[in-house]
Amino acid sequence: MSVARGDALVLFGATGDLARKQIFPALYRLAARGRLDCPVVGVAATAWNHDQLRDYARAAVERAVPDADEAALAAFLARLAMVSGDYRDPEAFRTLATRLAEAGAGHPVHYLAIPPSLFETVVDGLAAVGLQRGARVVVEKPFGRDLASARALNEVLHRAFPESAIFRIDHYLGKEAVENLLVYRFGNTLLEPVWNRRYVSSIQVTMAEDFGVEGRGGFYDSVGAVRDVVQNHLLQVVALLAMEPPVSDDPDALRDEKVKVFRAMRPADPADLVRGQYRGYLDEPGVAPGSSVETFVALRLHIDSWRWAGVPFLVRAGKALPVTALEAVVEFQAPPRLLFSPDGCQPHPNHLRFRLGRNDGVTLRMEAKQPGEHLTSRGVDLGMDFKHVLGTRLGAYERLLGDALDGNPVRFARQDGVEAAWRIVQPLLDAPGPVHTYPTGSWGPADAAAIADVAGGWHAPELTTEPNR
Repeated sequence: MSVARGDALVLFGATGDLARKQIFPALYRLAARGRLDCPVVGVAATAWNHDQLRDYARAAVERAVPDADEAALAAFLARLAMVSGDYRDPEAFRTLATRLAEAGAGHPVHYLAIPPSLFETVVDGLAAVGLQRGARVVVEKPFGRDLASARALNEVLHRAFPESAIFRIDHYLGKEAVENLLVYRFGNTLLEPVWNRRYVSSIQVTMAEDFGVEGRGGFYDSVGAVRDVVQNHLLQVVALLAMEPPVSDDPDALRDEKVKVFRAMRPADPADLVRGQYRGYLDEPGVAPGSSVETFVALRLHIDSWRWAGVPFLVRAGKALPVTALEAVVEFQAPPRLLFSPDGCQPHPNHLRFRLGRNDGVTLRMEAKQPGEHLTSRGVDLGMDFKHVLGTRLGAYERLLGDALDGNPVRFARQDGVEAAWRIVQPLLDAPGPVHTYPTGSWGPADAAAIADVAGGWHAPELTTEPNR
């Protein structure tokens, strides 16, 4: 079934940080590639005129894209218009409706780059003037704070929009390297026969950041690592690693398989969780005195499917760690019998490492003979850097904004998937357990090592030369 392309983008929160850091640069890149052919209407409570919005967008683009083409930038800025007004004021939405009518827009895409507490106000305001008809709505995470609030949020959205018109952004689903997991798994015949519990001993996913909350203490203290990255980003990566092949290229076929993974996953056990907080977090502006919010989490998950029963999925994420990296490591079973070095040298099991962050690529660790008299093995890496081999790829927001305008939901979260992911982490929210402090620049609290004992320990990201402590 054909879907009408969006003929206007309405950006709520146009004067905010997300618009400045991500959305305006992504829209410029779309425009520079000839993929933005509609007006962009910014909406915010800030009393700006059109020129002030364009100046803000220009500064945002020039900061993110230093070599921006001036002609393309000027053409992009000419598409911008501003509607100022309080989201609680019906007049703001009547003004917006007039602006869209003047532009001849019958299929607007409403992007809610605003706090979730304002979603209901804006959705109701759009519906009051008929701007939900023929439209789509794009919402930023977090999609609720727990299972109950996620369901309540979905009810709010569904009052005005059908599920097919709701696009929930998780920017990790727009990352080329993350999406490449699908091609690696299902485009290479040699992997599928061993991608199961018979040959895989464990799977690890690490999301490390070498910085703290960077002035966002007030926001971060209201969420913590489980809500901020585990429930969404990292569970999506786990789903791509664990899912069955989709039956077709239909967007819902892919999303169906991810939901099946979440449904097969046991609710997380608080006994399999270690939470940490870096030293100095309590001194960050906006952080509550004595806060027990976690900036680090190590978690063991289990998927009770025929493919994965008995294979631990290990997830860790944290701030103020030694490096910034996003990696997934698939470790295979050890050979059943060792016939090599007479002094008992034991080869490390093979593992496949997916680098999903800044230096995205893949590395396969194999065993080869160490030069010398004995059959002593040594690990050697067979690797590839995606940027070097495949060239520069599109940014996550550029791809997602293009998809939203096209009406392609494949890279967006669906209602049942969001609620199934909250079901998995809900026990951790209900009984989070203690939080342990850890020094900045370390790999989290010492207790986190026990989470990966079943796999022989955590794999340090490939970028770092520091010990995995």
